[in-house]
Amino acid sequence: MALTRDQKAEQLTELKDKISRAQSVIFTHYIGLTVAEVSDLRKKLKVAGAEMKVAKKTLMNIAAKEQGMPELPDQMMDGPVACIFSFNDPITGAQVAFAYGKDHPQVSFVGGLFEGKLLSQSDAKTLAQIPSKQVLLAQFMGMIRSPITKFASMCSSPLSGFARALSEKAKKMPAA
Repeated sequence: MALTRDQKAEQLTELKDKISRAQSVIFTHYIGLTVAEVSDLRKKLKVAGAEMKVAKKTLMNIAAKEQGMPELPDQMMDGPVACIFSFNDPITGAQVAFAYGKDHPQVSFVGGLFEGKLLSQSDAKTLAQIPSKQVLLAQFMGMIRSPITKFASMCSSPLSGFARALSEKAKKMPAA
């Protein structure tokens, strides 16, 4: 069913708003999913602070262009394409869609937009495979904690060992 001019204008406004608020936009194929599977994917995206929107490709292109984004190439927008907007974290929507695509091969990346630049299919997959902010922070804390834990385990008590280490460090520092 063809959209009326008013419906297109409304959809364009909505797309521009979502593009302006999103930290990243991933374009995916989704044809072949059942209505229940699409609903399930949308629920998972919503929990992660992302949203999936299906719109006319011409409107997607106009919205991206009006928001200062690069023009979306025709080969990227081949066939029915859905936009996944990540609002809280630039990688969450891509991660959810990538994980969902492992069990549902109909969900496949075709590209995206990130920091005002066009992402290729492989760039979008790479973005989806970056560990989340929480995982990166946990890894960083583990790296920081590791030397202290090793040193403390060599001492009779963790607190005395830590105190001894600080004392030795203070002795090596020049007097003010």
